[in-house]
Amino acid sequence: MAQNKRTDYQSIPELRTQTMFPSFTVEGEIKRGPLERFLSLFADVRAGEGASALVMTLNVLLLLSAYYLLKTAREPLILTEGGATVKAYSAGGQAALLMALVPLYGYVASKVNRLKLVIGLMLFFASHLLIFQAMGVAGAAIGVAFYIWVGIFNVFVISQFWAFANDLYTEGQGKRLFPMIGVGASLGALAGSQAATWLFKEFQLSPYALMTGAAALLGVCSGLVFLANSLENNRESNAMNKHANDKVEGENGFSLVRKSRYLTLIAMLIVLLNVVNTTGEFLLSSVVSEEAQKLHPDDKDARGKFIGGFYGEYFSWVNLLGLLLQTFAVSRIFDFIGVRGSLFILPSLALTSYSLMAVAPILSVVRAAKMAENATDYSLQNTVRQALFLPTSRAEKYKAKAAIDTFFMRMGDVLQAGIVKAGSELSVGFTGFAWFNASLTVVWLYIAYLLGREHRKMGF
Repeated sequence: MAQNKRTDYQSIPELRTQTMFPSFTVEGEIKRGPLERFLSLFADVRAGEGASALVMTLNVLLLLSAYYLLKTAREPLILTEGGATVKAYSAGGQAALLMALVPLYGYVASKVNRLKLVIGLMLFFASHLLIFQAMGVAGAAIGVAFYIWVGIFNVFVISQFWAFANDLYTEGQGKRLFPMIGVGASLGALAGSQAATWLFKEFQLSPYALMTGAAALLGVCSGLVFLANSLENNRESNAMNKHANDKVEGENGFSLVRKSRYLTLIAMLIVLLNVVNTTGEFLLSSVVSEEAQKLHPDDKDARGKFIGGFYGEYFSWVNLLGLLLQTFAVSRIFDFIGVRGSLFILPSLALTSYSLMAVAPILSVVRAAKMAENATDYSLQNTVRQALFLPTSRAEKYKAKAAIDTFFMRMGDVLQAGIVKAGSELSVGFTGFAWFNASLTVVWLYIAYLLGREHRKMGF
């Protein structure tokens, strides 16, 4: 039986919004303002929710923009100082560090309220960026350490933003508002990657300048967290503000995951998703490299330009498709089939995609399949992952979520590296890897079924 540890006010039932004739108005009902009416084009935003929802959307937009600045900055540093081999093994270092950082984070969370926890974490990482920037300008070799740090920063800060969102809104609100807030994440990924390219090419900025810019964005995000918290706490109708100043008490994240079947299934889902996706990226890289070799067998520079051009176009399409799905489809999918039904969309798509790849291992098929998979992952699946924590306790929202979104995600990278190494030694080949991934998606679908069943038991 799934453990239902959430408080009564967290799961206040909501009436479904619908257009009907004849229509009725409840006496004393607060009408939506212009902002709520505009935002309702993207999600079911109700009276009084517009300001904080918009602030949260802007917040995650800036967070993702900062991450893509840092993601772009880390590549020249790691490849010039450590090389591709060191880069490939960095996930293991990240997982090892997270084994220590997750319990430490849980200890700190037990001592402070949510505002100090989330803002403190952002400013903590911002201070590191200033240290990296100063060391890099002074000539220190920071490539390896910075690469590992960015991997930890990404999963930790984004995870805690969504933990804060889970703690700011009731279950009903989260189900309605998360799809719209997710639009900010998709816009941030697109804007950050484009801005990083522009700053590098047009202004010839160094990676260290991008670190300073990202640190400034984190400072702004800290202010937006404070603003969103104040907006919701000042709304008398918001039941969630009853515990805004309480400490996040409870066991550490690993203990919470171990003791809860529901959380264990979420962790398993994250590991499987990451293994399947990163193995798919390996397959895409393989077929792109083969195509480049076929087209330009004797020209290394031409092969490099072909690969660079391919990935530039590929990432642009993935980000654009993800943004369109997040903006116009996710809220409607949630409304139609709910969180549980949405769990099955990405694994079903992945099963179809990798089966097609195994049968037709050509670049056009692999590119289209991976574009569809990644765009769905970055939009719908990401929103589903965050909404799964709406029915959990406060400690689970912060501590268990941190463990799952950091350690278990990186464990997926480590497992994938081991799978690729073993498969290469056994000469499995492209088709073998594709069928292996397809078989993993069957397991993924079964985990989604078990998770959906636990989710239903929690009464949400």
